Amino acid sequence: MTTPRSRKALFTGVPLALALVVGAGLAAWDHWWRDNPGYPVKVMEQARQLHERLLSFDSHITVPLDFGTAGNEADKDGKGQFDLVKANRGQLSGAALTIFGWPELWNGPNAPHKPTAGFVEEARNQQEVRYKIITGLVRDFPNQVAIAYTPDDFRRLHGEGKFAIFISMLNAYPLGHDLSLLDLWTARGMRMFGFSYIGNNDWADSSRPLPFFNDSPDALGGLSDIGKQAVKRLNDLGVIIDVSQMSTQALEQVAQLSRTPLVASHSAPRAMVDIPRNLSDKEMQLIKASGGVVQIVGFSQYLRPLTQKTQDKLNVLRERFDLPPLPNLAMALMPGDPIIAAWPEQKFGEYAGQLYGILEEEPKASLKDLGDAIDYAVRKIGIDHVGISSDFNEGGGVKGWENVGDIRNVTAELLTRGYSEADIAKLWGGNFLRVWDQAQKAASPAIASTHKAVQP
Repeated sequence: MTTPRSRKALFTGVPLALALVVGAGLAAWDHWWRDNPGYPVKVMEQARQLHERLLSFDSHITVPLDFGTAGNEADKDGKGQFDLVKANRGQLSGAALTIFGWPELWNGPNAPHKPTAGFVEEARNQQEVRYKIITGLVRDFPNQVAIAYTPDDFRRLHGEGKFAIFISMLNAYPLGHDLSLLDLWTARGMRMFGFSYIGNNDWADSSRPLPFFNDSPDALGGLSDIGKQAVKRLNDLGVIIDVSQMSTQALEQVAQLSRTPLVASHSAPRAMVDIPRNLSDKEMQLIKASGGVVQIVGFSQYLRPLTQKTQDKLNVLRERFDLPPLPNLAMALMPGDPIIAAWPEQKFGEYAGQLYGILEEEPKASLKDLGDAIDYAVRKIGIDHVGISSDFNEGGGVKGWENVGDIRNVTAELLTRGYSEADIAKLWGGNFLRVWDQAQKAASPAIASTHKAVQP
């Protein structure tokens, strides 16, 4: 007996229809809800459409030293917070990829250990490795990514659908006392320079002096002589000066000396979390007065104070190491007590390791916390002086913005707060590009012309 054609169609058609419905549902879920922390579909669609035409820029992403190696390929959707697949998914136009060098404190032989003669050389090696990673990325994926040497380059690359790399540098430590290295790195494409990281260096005091390096607060009184010379040289080179992580005195002196706008590439208002690493209202006003931009960073511990549970754990740890109860949040976020300068290396390593282990268990801040920080900065210094950064690969990331693929969630948060599309365009890169334009126009004419011709 043969099965009627209509029944055959029913037997095959119903499962097929169900499969299509399920497939469509999964596709819709992936399109609208994957990584969506709960915004209405209408808001997410508005954010998606906005990013179709928006020039978006993240002003601080650190390049891992193993980026591009097996398991961390640039063209695969890996476990890291940045790769070309995620950037394309998030419709991120470009980012400041940071050439960063720091002493071999954690990764050298018998680490951690006190500074040695090899520290500067190791930090310079880290710079070179990161530069080779960036230039290798451009060489290997020329249809997907390129370096932007000028603001016009950035805009052109955005129009071509390529990811634009803006090369920045953080920490003067590896440069030693050689001011000419600023010229070298500018010729290689560096367009923003930050003096400071954890620990003072010979150019500037840090907002986070490290006793293990025998640092003390305001040891230089802000900038050293070479630091002051560097401000003028960076202005002449058309390089943006990044004041994130500087001490207050150092930032104030840069504001007095610089003839171009300043940028805090990855900072948050001190009103969110009262630590020297964050910017006071006065410091934000100085950046505004220069014509500059404060790039609000998605770093949980700078956006929201530690929970009492975490502080209690830290106090238990401190008691075990004969330290007094936490005097402030700054000492909760790093091993910064002055007495640590006298500790043997092993004791410091044990304490620092356990401290950071506790901090890693702290719940992440939310997109709401990030939005609150942006709101605060906008109220204090105006929409024309605020931007956005992630600090990915150096601890950055909040719930809903875990990697570069999630940037539309940040935009959705801004839309729910009533920001116009024009304002969001300013926050996501318009303000930064304005500063970049001004910095390059102020460069010495002979140097400015080379910015258009430089190649890696």
